[in-house]
Amino acid sequence: MDKGLLKERIDEMTILEMSELMEKGELTSLELVKVYLQRIAEYDKTGPKLNSVLEINPDALFIAEALDLERKHRGSRGILHGIPILVKDNINTGDKMHTSAGSLALADLYAPNDAFVVKKLREAGAVILGKANMTEFANFMAENMPSGYSSKGGQVINPYDKEKTPSGSSSGSAVSAAANLCAAAVGTETDGSILSPSRENCIVGLKPTVGLVSREGIVPISHSQDTAGPMARTVTDAAILLQAMAGVDEKDAATLKSRWYENKDYTAFLKDSNIGGLRIGISPAHYDRFTEEEEAVLQEAVDVLKGKGAEIVYIEDTYEKIPEERSSVLYHEFKNGINYYLSTVRGRTKMKNLEDIINFNKNNEEKALRFGQKVLEDSELKSGTLTEEDYIMGRLGDMESNGKNTLDRIMDDMKLDAILFLEWTSIAAIAGYPSIIVPAGFTSKGTAEGITFIGRPFSEETLLRLAYVYEQATKRRKAPKLDI
Repeated sequence: MDKGLLKERIDEMTILEMSELMEKGELTSLELVKVYLQRIAEYDKTGPKLNSVLEINPDALFIAEALDLERKHRGSRGILHGIPILVKDNINTGDKMHTSAGSLALADLYAPNDAFVVKKLREAGAVILGKANMTEFANFMAENMPSGYSSKGGQVINPYDKEKTPSGSSSGSAVSAAANLCAAAVGTETDGSILSPSRENCIVGLKPTVGLVSREGIVPISHSQDTAGPMARTVTDAAILLQAMAGVDEKDAATLKSRWYENKDYTAFLKDSNIGGLRIGISPAHYDRFTEEEEAVLQEAVDVLKGKGAEIVYIEDTYEKIPEERSSVLYHEFKNGINYYLSTVRGRTKMKNLEDIINFNKNNEEKALRFGQKVLEDSELKSGTLTEEDYIMGRLGDMESNGKNTLDRIMDDMKLDAILFLEWTSIAAIAGYPSIIVPAGFTSKGTAEGITFIGRPFSEETLLRLAYVYEQATKRRKAPKLDI
């Protein structure tokens, strides 16, 4: 494709469109990588200086060339063949890029192998274009650290309004996808780190059921809540990415249960827009604080779903105080998880445990501790053995209060297939349940809105169907104006 024409058309081009053009011989992976690199140079490092891309894969152009030749001589691997994807900087890539989680303490770390999810993406034919900036240690470092800030990468900028937060911690992944610096991106979430930046940057974010996507090779916070997930401009693109990422990994015990749910074609669920018979609960959470504009957004979503045949159920008053209880679980699990992660990269970083990271930061305070590290220090006070009563009871309590005794109870009692929220909510993250957020436009003050659907474990196909129906009926996604 003519370079000028591609540069003009690349804005908002979907993965499906790219794939179809490559199948017709009208576009190559090499051309795609080149134009995205040019956009990164023009908008991420100059111009508005979004600062969403932390590192570029030095082999990306070579990989794209090889995939173009493979397509020519052997055929396509699938929809993701030759598609440029950015991954968050806390996800291992066993190549010439670092994996630092945004920390100066890990700035020299080259991972020995690809994380399982990166391996899956490469097998599907994706080009790993680079690493996305993020909130340092996925915002589990300091109490007052701004979303999108890392000591290694600096501050990520919201492409719609530099005065507004890009949100975190997958801020770089969200901004790069929103600004068309890649075809799509991979983020990670413990509690809101996919959903919240997706909302603020007007993209689709999908937090899978914990266990659908492997966490092996990802710098952790919590083995109870962590998961990687797709961040894209359309629901279809998110489904394509999820299809490639999901799978059983013997190194991540959480995925072993997913063998009974795998081999689903998530894109197939989007071909049928008939959602008749589905019962959708409307959450009353925060409704008393909604503005007229927010109420209108919610009502539009209700009208769309009803118009497509879904049954809308308003959750009764008895469920109004949906809990988002938080315990000390993350502090215990972070120390346990980060120490194990560092054991897998021995010899590739001087950091052997959490204590080493804390001491490194103290010794480099001017650069590394702009916002302190109280969260790291509080976590270091835990044993890391997960034997404390505080941890055990907190973990079991989280499972009961947010999962069985709340979401399951509501959905069982009211026979719901999903619950709709305006904005995002922590309850699904704490329970390990799936959720997806879809752009719902902007208020008159420029505040981004999003519609969130949450469901039972491994109900991603239902959530994708609902999100797709809402997306296609409203089309609220709007690209940022970067040339202003």
